[in-house]
Amino acid sequence: MEKIIIGCDHAGFELKNKIIEYLKNKGYEVYDNGCYSQEAVDYPIIAKKTAQMVADKNYDKGILICGSGVGMCITANKTKGIRAVVCSDTTTAKFSRLHNDSNILCFGQRIIGEQSAYDICEIWLNTDFEGQRHLKRISLIEP
Repeated sequence: MEKIIIGCDHAGFELKNKIIEYLKNKGYEVYDNGCYSQEAVDYPIIAKKTAQMVADKNYDKGILICGSGVGMCITANKTKGIRAVVCSDTTTAKFSRLHNDSNILCFGQRIIGEQSAYDICEIWLNTDFEGQRHLKRISLIEP
């Protein structure tokens, strides 16, 4: 089973804990990269560490949660080899894997509900990259 690293800031703390439990119940190996309370933290620190762990292949994929998902996504995408995506629906999650081989999923606790988060994770984690014509496009993303 895949190894998943998950991180959040204070605005994503509650949903992160629910996602960890959900993924563990599905049989995933999950590493909690913080934060560990609702006390305010700087999301870029957690996003950078999580992204680097995925880029270094210590984990297969990553999930980042903040208020909107946007700040985490912007930060993660600064790491070479990372293709982070903000998803608020299952269709975006599916195509981010099929066409873009996204390796970090970001979403916002203030944007989506618990069930939507589970559904998005399910689709994202179980959709494979199509490869083929998309390989060239993926290579064009890297600096």
